Amino acid sequence: MPGYQKYKEQSIYSMSNLELLLLLYDEAVSRLSKAELALEDKDYAIFEDCLRRVTRIVRYLIDILDMSQPLAQDLWDIYTYLIYDLSLVKSGRERRKDEIGRISHILSELRDAFEQAGHKVSGSHYVPGKSARG
Repeated sequence: MPGYQKYKEQSIYSMSNLELLLLLYDEAVSRLSKAELALEDKDYAIFEDCLRRVTRIVRYLIDILDMSQPLAQDLWDIYTYLIYDLSLVKSGRERRKDEIGRISHILSELRDAFEQAGHKVSGSHYVPGKSARG
């Protein structure tokens, strides 16, 4: 397994910032799906672990926000709400299981928005620090 682990690390280190961000969103959505299945199976250890990991991902997303950017405060508000909602799901388990799908939907929508924005930026041929001369 050390060879596979090294390959996995190298592939992560070679990703762009956008690819890493999308990977975080994908992992969070995947963990929420796994949490939902674990809750149905009444496997509370896996359920709580998945929610803990999603919470850590969302906290990381808060930590990497550049608050000088126009949308940063809105994203901070959304992420903070998601952390609050995740804590309610964790404490309420079956009473709040419907919230898991809603949280997953919000994260999926954010992921898609970042992906679309990334494609628009990469398609604009903008080179920072360069100006057109004519």
